[in-house]
Amino acid sequence: MNSFPISFRLKNRPVVIVGGGDSALQKARLAVAAGASLTVIWPRIDQALHEELADRAALIECTPARADFDKAALVFVAIEDEFEAARLARDAKSAGALVNVVDRPALCDFTTPSIVDRGRLTVAISTGGAGPVFAKSLREKIEALIPARADALLAFADSYRETVKSRVPHENRRRFWEDVFGGPVAAAALAGDDSGAHDLMAGALDRAQSATREGVVHIVGAGPGDPELLTLKALRLLQSADVILYDRLVSDEILALARRDADRLYVGKAKADHAVPQDEIETRMIALAREGKTVVRLKGGDPFVFGRGGEELDALQAAGVKAHVTPGVTAATGCAAATGMALTHRDHAQAVTFVTGHARGDADPDLDWEALANLKNTLVVYMGVGKADAIAHRLMEHGRDRATPVAVVENGTRENQIIVKGALEDLGALVRDGGIKGPALLVIGDVAQFASGAGLIELSQLQRSAA
Repeated sequence: MNSFPISFRLKNRPVVIVGGGDSALQKARLAVAAGASLTVIWPRIDQALHEELADRAALIECTPARADFDKAALVFVAIEDEFEAARLARDAKSAGALVNVVDRPALCDFTTPSIVDRGRLTVAISTGGAGPVFAKSLREKIEALIPARADALLAFADSYRETVKSRVPHENRRRFWEDVFGGPVAAAALAGDDSGAHDLMAGALDRAQSATREGVVHIVGAGPGDPELLTLKALRLLQSADVILYDRLVSDEILALARRDADRLYVGKAKADHAVPQDEIETRMIALAREGKTVVRLKGGDPFVFGRGGEELDALQAAGVKAHVTPGVTAATGCAAATGMALTHRDHAQAVTFVTGHARGDADPDLDWEALANLKNTLVVYMGVGKADAIAHRLMEHGRDRATPVAVVENGTRENQIIVKGALEDLGALVRDGGIKGPALLVIGDVAQFASGAGLIELSQLQRSAA
């Protein structure tokens, strides 16, 4: 976030606009709409400004001076001359005003966003001056999503604010309002059924006083890391959670999408380094749900693909806790898409098998190596970096061709993605020479030869680097 968005109250506060053309008029309209006490100063003010602002602003046709900015809350400089604009901006800042210079972001203390104005509801989209046209296109899309009676709904809610404060305990208030805005009360108000909305609100208030809120746990897949691969349902749950328990594979970009005031508990595990034991994670989730909280257990990839989501669901159900599972894009499909590998391909692989390379302690994974070697289709190994040499050896020992293409994808779908590719006999060297630490996937089979994209390193490049 390059700038901090705020809603600035301008009612009856002095605002000065320097300029007399179309840009000045656009800023003047915003200031007038916000109730500012507006002054427009410039030697020549266009007739359009006179006609539109004559009764709503002081229009002064003269060269602006430093004293004109005294006591101004905001100053807009809307002129073409860059040198003069910079000078006036300095004068205004020295007078203590916040300054916006049109089309010159480097000179600005603040920028004006593209605004959706629906009475009490205001939505502002800012690009920090980098792309105002893009901001306007987003505004058009957002306007289409906002119900026509949104302001009426907010007025209805505002009329109950004090009642809700007096009748609903503080710790339950946010959830109460979530139920109001997401349920039949809001639906009635938006439909214009004011009487029905008041009746429904009365019932909601009675229930809020007499009922204990039931907690719930959502086991949610966060996908492989790219926040744009998060499902819409996962995003909604992140934005309504009271508590989020997250793994080390969950990216910072995805956590940034969560509700800001949600408690965030890191429970990540790495090989031989269990920050929080699995049974303790399950105990925490159960306890938090019994406190009436909405809990999101956020896991990288898909919780039911080598994510221990099944164990957690069993524990929650055994404790009588309400639980739901929201799937995510698993690492194999996410990384395959990001690197151009079709895990199944009519010409190269008619099936794909997912296995884990993780085993207790330092033991090799306990897999049916003969069956895996004879499949001759795509094999994807999760958590196999530490056992890459052993995996390659076992497969070749049971008949898999030493020249079988392989690809190792680290941090797939993320900006720091790395791909190393070569042959099965070189798998261990690929991991070592490529500096692969994980999280990473091993893809073994003909489709691995097609791995491409950001972060690609060929075996030949690694050999040259080593030499």
